[in-house]
Amino acid sequence: MNAVTWEQRERIIALLAEASADPDVRAVVVTATGRGFCAGADLRGGPAVAEQVAGDVARMIRLGAQRFIGAVLDCEKPVIAAVNGTAAGIGAHLAFACDLVLAADSARFIEVFVRRGLVPDGGGAYLLPRLIGPQRAKELMFFGDAVAAAEARELGLVNRVVPAEDLEKTAREWAERLARGPTRALALTKQLVNASLDVDRATAFAAEAVAQELNMTTRDAREGVASFVERREAGFEGR
Repeated sequence: MNAVTWEQRERIIALLAEASADPDVRAVVVTATGRGFCAGADLRGGPAVAEQVAGDVARMIRLGAQRFIGAVLDCEKPVIAAVNGTAAGIGAHLAFACDLVLAADSARFIEVFVRRGLVPDGGGAYLLPRLIGPQRAKELMFFGDAVAAAEARELGLVNRVVPAEDLEKTAREWAERLARGPTRALALTKQLVNASLDVDRATAFAAEAVAQELNMTTRDAREGVASFVERREAGFEGR
């Protein structure tokens, strides 16, 4: 069920950082094999701790689950989640942190923390209210019920639900479409949207102006304007 071990988490964080830095990477897909997308965190995979003292858990969350989800939110390339099965706990938050979420019709999402007497971590209480509002977020987190893919789509947690056999094909089509886009413009757009609910209008407008200023230095922006003037389709390079 792809419970995330310490080693897997560090590898995914590193891969996302590499994707941000590599101009040849134009889009990222996060998916899984087997019956589940991700069953949550496998705490057995972490480094051994001789004796737990005050502050250890908070530090573990900051450096672990929060850093993991932050790596998705901060990735400078568009990230698609292709959810092939159950996404529970940090697995659900991994999907919700992605820019676009595709789900197989057999997928389901579970805020499993309450079932274990735990507080949601990995950014859940940050992500869910922004996606579906505070009341719906509390309902999911207080009860811990499984949410089927179709319901998740209705709630606004998922962009599209497809038959399980079409998930990989659809994810590839979306990724290829994004990969043909103006990569730096997409990165700046992602940053603006992710920050928009945390800032006031003046700050958001200022950030927007700076983003467009930066973007106009790219070859893709120049190509986009030229293609409009010349009445042809733009050919973006991701630079």
